[in-house]
Amino acid sequence: MDNNKELREKLLIKKKNGGRLLSEEEIQKAEKFSEGYKIFLDEGKTEREAVFYAVEEAKKKGFEEFDKNKSYKPGDKIYSVNKEKSLILAVIGKNGVKNGVSMAIAHVDSPRIDLKPRPLYEDSEMALFKTHYYGGIKKYQWTAMPLAMHGKVVRADGTQVDIKLGEKLDEQCFCITDLLPHLAGEQMRKVMSKAITGENLNVVAGSIPLREDNESDSVKLNIMKLINEKYDITEEDFVSAEIELVPAYKAQDIGFDRSLIGAYGHDDRSCAYPCLEAIMDTEVSDNTVVTVLVDKEEIGSEGNTGMKSLFLKYFIADLAEREGLKGRDVLRKSKCLSADVNAAFDPTYSGEYEAANSCYVNRGAVITKYTGSGGKSGTSDASAEFMGEVRSKLNKENVLWQTGQLGKVDAGGGGTIAKYVANLCVDVVDVGIPVLSMHSPFEIVSKIDVYMLYRAVLAFFK
Repeated sequence: MDNNKELREKLLIKKKNGGRLLSEEEIQKAEKFSEGYKIFLDEGKTEREAVFYAVEEAKKKGFEEFDKNKSYKPGDKIYSVNKEKSLILAVIGKNGVKNGVSMAIAHVDSPRIDLKPRPLYEDSEMALFKTHYYGGIKKYQWTAMPLAMHGKVVRADGTQVDIKLGEKLDEQCFCITDLLPHLAGEQMRKVMSKAITGENLNVVAGSIPLREDNESDSVKLNIMKLINEKYDITEEDFVSAEIELVPAYKAQDIGFDRSLIGAYGHDDRSCAYPCLEAIMDTEVSDNTVVTVLVDKEEIGSEGNTGMKSLFLKYFIADLAEREGLKGRDVLRKSKCLSADVNAAFDPTYSGEYEAANSCYVNRGAVITKYTGSGGKSGTSDASAEFMGEVRSKLNKENVLWQTGQLGKVDAGGGGTIAKYVANLCVDVVDVGIPVLSMHSPFEIVSKIDVYMLYRAVLAFFK
């Protein structure tokens, strides 16, 4: 029996809950780390807000805006913002970039509801906003819940106004209505994807008409009057606006043991925050270390603020030129953690998971060798060599980690930014957080797992 126990210890993977495996001191560190993370969630519900929060925190830790004409020495901390929606932070290493850089990349956009360019209309003496959902959502989950309005409006004269309304208890919020059960017989016979349509995700904006006006759109006019009084904008200004509707509630502890966090935006801010904190806590390494927070992952990493843009490539090229190197040569030697979430095994829906290769809450950061769907379609599939390197670093620093995949092989699938990093000839693998109820307005993660990702990124940066 003793021999069998020794064999089991030596040969088999240990799958243990971090609540049992970690010391009380480590659990308390995870608890403390999560308090900062909850503030980040509440303050950074949009990509703009997340980038602004990150920059302000980085400045407190000595980061300065990157100047391509300035010389930098080992230990210098720099940042570069791309159009208010993506961000690169770097700590210059002892060897500069000649041996490549160590990167951790996460995204700060999340599924949400966006206003259309001409959103406000009136119907049956109700003022409503037309919307277009952003990213992969179950549309029915976004009805009958309080929504807050976040965004930026650029007026005709070029001046700008920021909007953040519905987050405070004494502020008005917004809502998408749903049909009462008594009249929903036909609706409930539909498949879930058809029960609520995209064009019916209309947001209630108000219901009182302008008293002095007897025209058919007097409710719309009254709401536009109130908007103009508060923000000094007209209906045409919505054309040059980016306004997002997000859940109005705050991040909260879940369970009697308070071991979990429920919130909007864990995908992917549960990875963005550890990457941000890790680089701010990194003084100087042999190689230059880089954290990248990007936009547009939820819609394919498109546009000039997504991972498909040249923002990162140009930044690396600027660093390389300072040392008489070519950016492409630096990238070929670079390594990256694509910090993105994975689907935590959910016992309620166990039939959609393959238990042995799933990730679980409280078992630490999850390494995902490949994502994609079906026959690994749409993935970069990390090499055995790089998997071995990452695994070795995490073990050396006693980081709690596990492996995972996104459900059963033919159950569906998904992708991350890893494949776009791999296209730059960078070694890359996904390392992130297990999430319950992913892409819902109220996702759930483990405090232990969030803290362990922070420790994993720190270990990688070493």
